[in-house]
Amino acid sequence: MLVRAITAPGLRRWCRGRRGAAVACFPLGRALLGVRGAEAAVFLQGLLTNDVTQLVAAGDAPSALYAHALNVQGRCLYDVILYRLHGSTAEEPHILLECDSSVLDSIQKHLKLYKIRRKVTITPCPELSLWAVIPGEQPGDTTSLPKRADQALLLTPDPRTEVMGWRLIAKKGANLSEIIPGSQIGDVQDYHRHRYKQGIPEGVEDLPPGIALPLESNLAFMNGISFTKGCYIGQELTARTHHMGVIRKRLLPVRFPGPLPGTGIPAGTDILTESGKRAGKYRAGGGELGIALLRLAHVNEPLCITLGGDRVRLSASTPQWWPKAAAK
Repeated sequence: MLVRAITAPGLRRWCRGRRGAAVACFPLGRALLGVRGAEAAVFLQGLLTNDVTQLVAAGDAPSALYAHALNVQGRCLYDVILYRLHGSTAEEPHILLECDSSVLDSIQKHLKLYKIRRKVTITPCPELSLWAVIPGEQPGDTTSLPKRADQALLLTPDPRTEVMGWRLIAKKGANLSEIIPGSQIGDVQDYHRHRYKQGIPEGVEDLPPGIALPLESNLAFMNGISFTKGCYIGQELTARTHHMGVIRKRLLPVRFPGPLPGTGIPAGTDILTESGKRAGKYRAGGGELGIALLRLAHVNEPLCITLGGDRVRLSASTPQWWPKAAAK
């Protein structure tokens, strides 16, 4: 694999976190899969919701794209982030695919099922490590910059939303403090707490395969879908839902008054209004934070779940990073 350093011109501005606080780097358990070959982008184009051809376009091509792979019924199978490793259109297309590590085998089988005779190689990349890089929340004067970018394969803004910071791909064993001086390695549970606070789903717990619908999962808000790209598996229901313009349920961040018991809340637990109406279902979470599929009509009402025979209150909120029109 050709390792190529990609510098980030906006990193100085972005890294200005809280005064005296280090940028946090979180090791992610997500898997990386290399998709390489002359037809790599065309191959993925028919399987994913986003316009993958952007990654091989001439000019100012993006470094990363978010997308879902759907089944024929239009429900999510895999949430993925794609990374462009080739430097120009003169090079052979080389795309890294990030996915939940628990579905690595199944997504390889899924890709190979549709590969047929395309000039594409599909290879796991266990020699690489994936990191989430999250800045501080308050303005400050820190000037942490990547002075050893040769150890980084890719450093790029998270394509889903600015509040998720950056994605860093490096060689296994790379020294993070040299790539981003002054950074600290954080507890991955804090990364997940940040996700849940922002209402960002990730992986099979938040997006159960064959159940989650892409638009209810805020795929359009997270720059993960193209409505003009043409056909892909699962497009029909997704396009029809989009053009009807009616989405009554969405994934939203929820918060409990305090940390829940260690056993947590079973996925799919009903969330009720005070009057007992079904408002939605709990998906996943940690501590007092979580994510749930809720009817938008009940978002601002007091909510509760039944846990161990007791009613436990919770509240939902609309993320600030959502488009303003969607928050109404």
